[in-house]
Amino acid sequence: MPSSPVEKGFGQGDPALERWADGVYHPEDAVLREIRERSVREGLPLIAVGRFDGLHLEVLARAAGASKAVEIGTLGGYSGVCLLRGMGPHGVLHTFEYSEKHARVANESFHKAGVAARAHIHVGAALDRLPEIEAEAPFDLVFVDADKVSYPAYLAWAADHLREGGVLLADNAFGFGEIHLPGGDEGRLALRKFNEQLAQGGRFRATMIPTAEGLAMGVKVR
Repeated sequence: MPSSPVEKGFGQGDPALERWADGVYHPEDAVLREIRERSVREGLPLIAVGRFDGLHLEVLARAAGASKAVEIGTLGGYSGVCLLRGMGPHGVLHTFEYSEKHARVANESFHKAGVAARAHIHVGAALDRLPEIEAEAPFDLVFVDADKVSYPAYLAWAADHLREGGVLLADNAFGFGEIHLPGGDEGRLALRKFNEQLAQGGRFRATMIPTAEGLAMGVKVR
């Protein structure tokens, strides 16, 4: 499966429009820029959410009134900081990261952003460690941005542990621009199954936010 581009567009092909939107909405401030740049220096893969993707996460968390959220795929903490900014001063985020190195970078990010007391990093395979927080369910929001093969399993977990009206968000839902192509590797097949189950499985009312990467969004209805 192709990798995520370094520069993630805003769902349209006109660079002038992207520059205009960036200048008006200012999606990335100095704190987030430092996280992105430090993550690069630390050698983390260039797969963090884009600037506008981060703003989407903050605004959607605010709109959902989220106070308890789960993130699957921490990386350097960029998206986690965005989510916590949208959750208010009492919001709590459980974030799951397979790599100990990435978790260390994220921990520094959460401290620098002033949200470390509300960010709980769980290191290890998410499907193994998610049961540890199930006693705190139901959650208000689940954001998925991790290994693509496991997206259907993450969706199933979210369906069982979100409150009714809770929000599921998933990045890279366009399969790096190849979700519509026939066949594909295990990751593309899993993403296709994820999208079909989210849109047609009956437990969510879902849509696709057409960012360059594809941000799938579902509201749990039953």
